[in-house]
Amino acid sequence: MPALGTFLLLTCFVVAAYAATASIAGAKRQSTRLTESGIGAFYLVTALMSVATAVIMYAFVTDTYAIKYVDRYSDAAQPLLFKLTAYWGGLDGSIMFWVLLLSVFGAIAVRNSRESHRELIPYVVAVIAIVEMFFLFLMVVHNNPFETYLADIPPDGQGLNPLLQNVYMVIHPPSLYIGFVGMTIPFAFGMAALATGYLDDSWLRAVRRWTMVSWLFLSLGLTLGMIWAYEELGWGGYWGWDPVENAGLLPWFTATAFLHSVMVQERRGMLRVWNMTLVIVTFFLTIFGTFMTRSGVVQSVHAFGEDKELGLMFTVFMTLLLVVSFGLLIYRLPLLRARHELDSWVSREAAFLANNWILLFSAIFVLFATMFPTLSEALTGQRLTVGPPFFNKWMLPIGLALLLLTGVGPLLAWRKSTVDNLRHQFLWPTVAALVTGGALLALGVRVWSSGICFAMSAFVTTTLLQEFVRGARVRQQYSGSDLVTSAIGLVARNQRRYGGYIVHLGIVLMALGFAGDGFKQEEQLLLKPGQTVTVGSFTVRHDGIAITQDAQKQMVTAKMTAFQDGKELGTLAPAKWFYNKRADEPTTEVAIRRSFGYDLYVVLAGFDAEQQSATFHVVVNPLVNWIWAGFGILALGTLIALLPERALAVASVKIPEGVTAGTTTTTLLVLLILGGVAIPHAVHAQAPLSDTGAIIKRLPLERELENEILCTCGCRLPAGTCGMFQCQGKEKQLGRLRTLVEEGKDRETILATFVQEHGGADILTQPPDTPFNRLAWALPFVLGIVGAVAAGTVAVRWTRPSSDDAVVPAAAAADPYQSKLDEELRDLD
Repeated sequence: MPALGTFLLLTCFVVAAYAATASIAGAKRQSTRLTESGIGAFYLVTALMSVATAVIMYAFVTDTYAIKYVDRYSDAAQPLLFKLTAYWGGLDGSIMFWVLLLSVFGAIAVRNSRESHRELIPYVVAVIAIVEMFFLFLMVVHNNPFETYLADIPPDGQGLNPLLQNVYMVIHPPSLYIGFVGMTIPFAFGMAALATGYLDDSWLRAVRRWTMVSWLFLSLGLTLGMIWAYEELGWGGYWGWDPVENAGLLPWFTATAFLHSVMVQERRGMLRVWNMTLVIVTFFLTIFGTFMTRSGVVQSVHAFGEDKELGLMFTVFMTLLLVVSFGLLIYRLPLLRARHELDSWVSREAAFLANNWILLFSAIFVLFATMFPTLSEALTGQRLTVGPPFFNKWMLPIGLALLLLTGVGPLLAWRKSTVDNLRHQFLWPTVAALVTGGALLALGVRVWSSGICFAMSAFVTTTLLQEFVRGARVRQQYSGSDLVTSAIGLVARNQRRYGGYIVHLGIVLMALGFAGDGFKQEEQLLLKPGQTVTVGSFTVRHDGIAITQDAQKQMVTAKMTAFQDGKELGTLAPAKWFYNKRADEPTTEVAIRRSFGYDLYVVLAGFDAEQQSATFHVVVNPLVNWIWAGFGILALGTLIALLPERALAVASVKIPEGVTAGTTTTTLLVLLILGGVAIPHAVHAQAPLSDTGAIIKRLPLERELENEILCTCGCRLPAGTCGMFQCQGKEKQLGRLRTLVEEGKDRETILATFVQEHGGADILTQPPDTPFNRLAWALPFVLGIVGAVAAGTVAVRWTRPSSDDAVVPAAAAADPYQSKLDEELRDLD
């Protein structure tokens, strides 16, 4: 079996090499037979990789521990589901899974585009085959998943990492891989267009859907990663700016920018060079993200380990990728000239430019901050830490700016917005934002980022509703249907536009969920049986501890009862699971009481089985479920936008006679009211239950600094958010912090003390204020200013009419039909 698997990988490499060579040679010689043989070989790679995948999965199912990879990531007691998913649980298997997905996607893309893009297909096949060859080469010479033990075959395997034995991790890695691998298809079509010179907009139609599908799966992977971190790591949060998380976020930024700017190219023939650049950069970032998590260049609890030889191979490949792709782009610049110029700064095109600049800046900033520890170690010999506080300080205003543009863009007209148009479009969204902001101030909301987010969300939501209502009313005039049915028909007639609006609505809900973090309440304390803790409007009572065992692990479960307003809500069962083969790596099984407005989140942080006492971390997370609901709406909008034209045409028919115009709307309102009855409301009241456990009150400075000092257990999280079981590093750091605060030390003195006692500034979650470290703070400013100046310069150049175009206005004035056409285009949405 191992020999068969290795043979299949070698054969795949040879066949992929033939596919690339034959396709290019056939295109150059205009030999249909040679090109077809290359395409056939390309399909054969998919078949061979499918057989190789079946072989490795069979090895996992049959416990073939003679294969090193199976030994490292499986054991006899592991459930079948996790045995199968262990295929992509390690470095070697993840590379193999990458090639499998790429071969399948490539075959589908080529099969669907052979007739419509015949001149591009040979080069598309060649590009994808070359990428396959690189990853196959890695497996053949360095990371063979079928490598075997020469002697002393172990009787049982070491087992998959307990943290990965989670249902979300069954779906999360494949989703990310699909998102990463899918970005290869747009890159291949872009390179084919550059190589052949067929640079009309037809190649965009070939890649737009692939980019949307990849973007959707990338979004799904990031969201599932957040849910996994929220439910499995036990630190009360969902995003910690870990390098592995950032690796998936980087191409998401640039792919999002491409999906917006491609609309400008399709509508106005502008941004052609920029869109090709985004395609190249997005693909590069997928490769760079893979390099980051598999070479050891960054430190993360989620990384696959350190492998300098593998990192060198990735570096060579990425260098060649950039040189060849941008070399082709520069060579074809004369064919990529824009067909139109920017007519006005107050236009939808200008809004897309601003959107693209901010998204690209976000990608560059996250990339730089993620790599800064490695950069500081290379230049100064000291590895500094860039933690969540540094990222949050920058990304909060960036995120708010993107949220604002989400609402502003649809309100602006293409080409130029008049003053009357602006007044008409911005009136109600602005009123909604001001009313929301005033209401928040009246209610005493003082968290600036969350309050601004709520006001901007009101602005964007009103914008989207306004677009739907105005369009539905126009449709209602000639369809005779009610408003809701007209809105559904509107979506059916223009899936891409209104599907995009639904995506934006999902983004708004996710932003509200993020804003809820500013109102999080939490306490950590030791409870004996019968004692309670109250956090916000909730009271939780500790009833006891139970210890059970199965074939894989020992489970320590706390039995708890939750109350609100004196009424019992139900039982909670936070737990720690100790796997037999990795007893030093227990998993945290969080108990969560979910509702529309909040989560009651309880973690078993430590326990004494003999005394039946336990330490609990109790958190009330407002609006966190809006994040997951927001992604659901985002996915729905993306799927609608992906549907073929007229796929929803059935929704646009006129309502049958006998159905009143208000029936649909009334039914919807009734459902909303009935759904609202079930939504629990949080009332701040403490239930008189039993004696309360001792809560250690922390001073404001202590709460602030506990997230600026790194935990020393290796989790790479701030000490205040580390969720590791009975973490000695966390307890030591927080204890020392408490002592310094009680002694009356100020902020700078405390941080300097930690740096001195630890022997370096890497104990801090953000670089201290030193000449070199100011680079981390100054560079984003410099990049942002340079980018803004560059974008402004290009926009100014675009808005200046050339001498060749000087006669166009006079001609348009002389031709009433041309004048009318220009007016209609100006008002076109």
